[in-house]
Amino acid sequence: MKKIKILTVCGSGTVSSSMLSEKLKDSLAEYGYKVVTDEVNPGGVSGAMVAGDFDLIAFTSPIPGTYDIPTLNAVGFLTGFAEEEFIEEVLAILK
Repeated sequence: MKKIKILTVCGSGTVSSSMLSEKLKDSLAEYGYKVVTDEVNPGGVSGAMVAGDFDLIAFTSPIPGTYDIPTLNAVGFLTGFAEEEFIEEVLAILK
């Protein structure tokens, strides 16, 4: 399995980002990826970026600033709308 690291972001940095992390782990495992995640709130993104080597950021709350890695709005994925399209985007980024 290929290991990837994803920063998940929600308003509080706990509930939605944890749910998003688990859903990403389950969905991407089917494609041979072992997903490691860190969960933060929008204010914690810049600090996490300094401390971690992430492949992408998946967010459900707007994040401040721009970053050198892909950022994807994951609201639809988390709520069950456009799940396949979101996973296709993630897989395209990881290739």
